Amino acid sequence: MFNQTSHVYLIGIGGIGMSALARYFKAEGCEVCGYDRTETALTRTLVAEGIAVHHTDDVNAIPQSYKKVKFRVLVVYTPAVPASNSEMQWFRARNYRMVKRSRILGSIVRGKKNIAIAGTHGKTSISTLAAHLLTAAGVGCDAFLGGISKNYNSNLLLAKRSAYVVVEADEYDRSFLRLHPCIAVVTAMDADHLDIYRTHVALKKAFAQFVSQITPGGLLIIKHGLTLPVSGSVRTFTYSLLDHDADFYVENMRMDDDRYLFSLRTPCGLIENIRMGVPGLVNVENGIAAIAVSCFAGVDAEKIRAGMSSFEGVQRRFDERICTDEAVYINDYAHHPEELRFTIESVRALYPDRRITGVFQPHLYSRTRDLADEFAQSLSLLDTLILLDIYPAREEPIEGVTSKMIFDKVTIADKRLCAKDEVINILNNRKPGVLLTLGAGDIDSLAEPIEKMLKSKIKEHHHG
Repeated sequence: MFNQTSHVYLIGIGGIGMSALARYFKAEGCEVCGYDRTETALTRTLVAEGIAVHHTDDVNAIPQSYKKVKFRVLVVYTPAVPASNSEMQWFRARNYRMVKRSRILGSIVRGKKNIAIAGTHGKTSISTLAAHLLTAAGVGCDAFLGGISKNYNSNLLLAKRSAYVVVEADEYDRSFLRLHPCIAVVTAMDADHLDIYRTHVALKKAFAQFVSQITPGGLLIIKHGLTLPVSGSVRTFTYSLLDHDADFYVENMRMDDDRYLFSLRTPCGLIENIRMGVPGLVNVENGIAAIAVSCFAGVDAEKIRAGMSSFEGVQRRFDERICTDEAVYINDYAHHPEELRFTIESVRALYPDRRITGVFQPHLYSRTRDLADEFAQSLSLLDTLILLDIYPAREEPIEGVTSKMIFDKVTIADKRLCAKDEVINILNNRKPGVLLTLGAGDIDSLAEPIEKMLKSKIKEHHHG
């Protein structure tokens, strides 16, 4: 597919998966540029790396060089970009090679030992940690990640000589069905993306098809309690935080400062004294799956211990930005009720005596409509809720669907609805205790201003 390709154009280049592809093709020596609707820290980083990005949907912004060498141009697009996009229409009308992101990724990893991390939540943290364990141990891997690894400040890792490639296997738009892994992880199969699948049963069928594509003699590592049929030669191993019926489970878990320390029972023996480099129970569970992957890829216990403690985490995944006696601030991508519940419970376990304030931005009208009751239950675990308007992402509004659907069902008394631009002011006038910003939309743009505001309040407190 890439023979003769010298120019790559990405429509939706600022997306986390698309930006990894942009970096990959740049590393392969191609000229790379693209369009994205909004400027972000990630698009600014791409520009600094020599990848041209523009933010106006305008065919005149397509460089002349791409118009001259049509047959050597590959246009990559994502399903999040609407068909009405004029650049997309321009390339289509002129019969350029146009390929969906998932198909490109499938082509890149074909022929390598593919480790694919799937599931409705946890996959970014697990794939980033698994890639770090393999890299730090010297086994090495290429990796296409769904978040920015704080160890490598990138969502793309390229190893010089490794057969392994770690990929986040996304169920959205059935993208993961392009992959044929030798090791697959499945973390969860909660009802999600019902705009695509319509029913929970159809979503589970897609996961069944995904694991049916594991290569003969391969491995499935699955959260204990989930079941998926696999073909005869594929071996299945289960993992769990505490369930001793699983193949991989935690023993003797305790706190060391604000990090968890534990031993892990595995089919290869006991790995003792693993210290997490990042906080939160949610990360311990993700860590078990990543350790299982690295065990089967040949990483020994000592290197697993070293890799776990040196892991710095992923931007926007239980991302602890401030941790002092006066304030704790954690930014997290949780956008599904189960993720919210697990994140809030993890924070509660770390800070049992402190008040927890959550700022949540719902993501998608369809998800809000389908899961309003479940969202309300999870958000009611907070002490204080600040609820923002729905982030539409790829969707048009649905009549009658607003954040108020969730808000009215939340059972805690201390709750308020507000616009995103009011948040800083509201937080500035109260003591949030432990503060969480939650959501997959553009709520992330509040992280830096919030961090700045809290740090200046801490400074005032010290000087006051």
